[in-house]
Amino acid sequence: MNPAPGAGSEGIKKKRKRKRSANRGPQTPQNSAASTSVKPAVKRHYAKRVDEVSAGGLVIDSTGEQGLLIGRIDHKDASGTRLLWSLPKGHIEEGETPEQAAIREVAEETGITSSISRPLGVIDFWFMAGGKRIHKTVHHFLFTEVGGVLMPQESEVDEVSWFPLGEIIERLAYPDEKKLIARSGELKI
Repeated sequence: MNPAPGAGSEGIKKKRKRKRSANRGPQTPQNSAASTSVKPAVKRHYAKRVDEVSAGGLVIDSTGEQGLLIGRIDHKDASGTRLLWSLPKGHIEEGETPEQAAIREVAEETGITSSISRPLGVIDFWFMAGGKRIHKTVHHFLFTEVGGVLMPQESEVDEVSWFPLGEIIERLAYPDEKKLIARSGELKI
């Protein structure tokens, strides 16, 4: 008597396990969904956010005809001679009001002492520096020259100069400062 096909061991093909070599890693068929590797999650490093508050503004000379700007060398300029003109300003120190800081910073950066005539407005912007994402808020004021000697602050300013009020907007390097002065109306004191 012959066993029915598949009833005995003769009719069944035995599956053999293939041995994997120890250094080959997991075996997956080529060109299958299992062969697409999933990349491990990448830990993203975000720049640390820093909030800074400064104060400064535009000083009008004692004649009421000129405004005071500071110039810093544009480090992106290959010749190293291009100046970026801006309004004098700096950080508000602990315990200072924006007005006190503005008067102090203008004197430090330009050598000119001044008094505040009126507020011009507030600008805020973002930039990267030292691997940090900085959100800066700057309080601007219109000043009247009181005295002092025109002299750039050695460590921070390359040049200081008086310009006719009609040229101030075109001289300013930064669009936000241009807009601020443009919408300030009459600059005469």
